[in-house]
Amino acid sequence: MTKRGDIFWANIAPRSGSEQQGRRPVIVISHDAFNQVQNWRSIIVIPISTSNSQARRSLTVVPIPQGIGNLSQNSFALCHQVTTLDRSKFERQIGSLPETTMQEIEEGLKAAMDLS
Repeated sequence: MTKRGDIFWANIAPRSGSEQQGRRPVIVISHDAFNQVQNWRSIIVIPISTSNSQARRSLTVVPIPQGIGNLSQNSFALCHQVTTLDRSKFERQIGSLPETTMQEIEEGLKAAMDLS
């Protein structure tokens, strides 16, 4: 059962411009009330990048050290690139993020969307 904070490999192509694309890890951020209903096809996610250049985006990028959530290398949650994917684009689960990291991601989302 998919839940908030899970990390999956997903195929997020096609995209355009500077949007993250291709096969990459994503973090599920949608509410579990949606995630756990199999007929609800849309899941809200944040793409993950391993590019160190992403760190320059400051408040909207959350570093995730190697090993957290079973990620194989140092990574960055790109909170400014929130997107919705159909369940069919999810491949396999990598792991899940701890609550402390999810709190940091929530702060990154607030910064990206100017939420209080």
